[in-house]
Amino acid sequence: MTSGRSFYITTPIYYPSDVPHIGHGYTTVAVDTLARWHRQAGDDTWMLTGTDEHGQKMMRAAAANGATPQEWVDRLVGDSWFPMLETLDIANDDFIRTTQPRHEERVKAFVQAIYDRGYIYAGEFEALYCVGCEEFKTESEIVDGTGPFEALKVCAIHSKPLELLQEKNYFFKLSEFQDKLLELYSNGDFIRPESARNEVVSFVKNGLKDLSISRSTFDWGIKVPWDDSHVIYVWVDALLNYATAVGYGSDPEEFARRWPAYHVVGKDILRFHAVIWPAMLMAAGVDVPQGVFAHGWLLVGGEKMSKSKLTGIAPTEITDVFGSDAYRFYFLSAIAFGQDGSFSWEDLSARYQAELANGFGNLASRTIAMIERYFDGVVPSAAGYTDADLHIQKTVADAATAADAAIERFRIDEAISSIWTIVDALNLYITENEPWALAKDEAQRERLGTVLYTAAEGLRALAVLLSPVTPVATEKLWVALGATESLGRLVDQPIREAGAWGVLKPGTSVAALSPLFPRVEQTV
Repeated sequence: MTSGRSFYITTPIYYPSDVPHIGHGYTTVAVDTLARWHRQAGDDTWMLTGTDEHGQKMMRAAAANGATPQEWVDRLVGDSWFPMLETLDIANDDFIRTTQPRHEERVKAFVQAIYDRGYIYAGEFEALYCVGCEEFKTESEIVDGTGPFEALKVCAIHSKPLELLQEKNYFFKLSEFQDKLLELYSNGDFIRPESARNEVVSFVKNGLKDLSISRSTFDWGIKVPWDDSHVIYVWVDALLNYATAVGYGSDPEEFARRWPAYHVVGKDILRFHAVIWPAMLMAAGVDVPQGVFAHGWLLVGGEKMSKSKLTGIAPTEITDVFGSDAYRFYFLSAIAFGQDGSFSWEDLSARYQAELANGFGNLASRTIAMIERYFDGVVPSAAGYTDADLHIQKTVADAATAADAAIERFRIDEAISSIWTIVDALNLYITENEPWALAKDEAQRERLGTVLYTAAEGLRALAVLLSPVTPVATEKLWVALGATESLGRLVDQPIREAGAWGVLKPGTSVAALSPLFPRVEQTV
């Protein structure tokens, strides 16, 4: 079911030096939802996630834990990062690790290509370096230390002392790409949202310095192909994963089919993706990405999530209580995608109860129960439609169109808001049409059939439209509607046609439905 239109989307590759927190989970479920939507729309979809395993920080963490760097990353990825994908029901197509041979060989080929094209030179280098960020710091990112670090220069993000490094390094001629990059940004869709684009434009307009792309003081990394006393700077190695994973340098056919990609990143790593990465691709003569979308930070108690400050919350702390669907729904609907958002247990709990349990879940349960009670569990046919019925049909059609348009803009929150108009409209429709009252009057039998068919067909559309967001609950609902037998698997339903009316066939047998979103007894 592919339309030939390629949709290749990536999460950042995560640094597995610690366990995943809900911020990592947020990026991953957002990308997964976008990928599921496009897959279900028939686009030739590929979703990539993975881990960034080289660099000095990883080497030091491994040593502190009495392991080699490879043993250390293998343990972290196996114990924490693969399980996160299962916990959150992520349907990724690939998982790349930067220590895999397929990545290392192709990185060397890419760096060699830009060296051969004259964009890399050797030079001396002295600068303040943050091991936590794996990055040399500019003046605006350096602050004076306080407390135990008084009189020292510290990183503005980590508040940890910076190290003065002096090395002979290889440099990438980033400064040559200023005009080409500004021209690229004039396409308003390349960096989204607009606030992110404005920030990058002003950064690049201030002038770009050449980038040190190798290190010679440690060896945990990919060797520079023409000088094995140097390893490739971890960020250069990391960014290349998006190209190496789909065959750059080894499978031209696959690369041509998939590339270029859409990248979804947290705003703190936007510059790497919107400045350094497209410049590297230009230097290599490879197409730049389709676009870069920077989402905001998840704040807990007003602070950015961070392991070092102990504001990190593991995804399982939420999914163990509320389930993966609620996690996905909450983060994707409660936060305008692209802006910062605050997490609180109270807000999650309230939304779970109001929107999922009482709104969507209750609508599904009572519709199925009434079809069982009044029509022996068989979906009735609709007789003549009234204005009230036609209003539901229009709501469903409009919601499907609006949701697809919102997904094209990477606004998952707006897509969910559009889809939720169906939930609200159907709940009101049932309240106003009172099927329980119609059931008492044999003369209203046809009207009762129309009302319950309308509710069931509305649920069919909801199951399709919400399946990229809440895959577990919608699958249960699909089975209960008896749709698998007559329409096939939920994941195969064409999502851009979900708003068409009359798809669920009358005569279909429904099955009992346990609550989609059970009451949560635990107090949090």
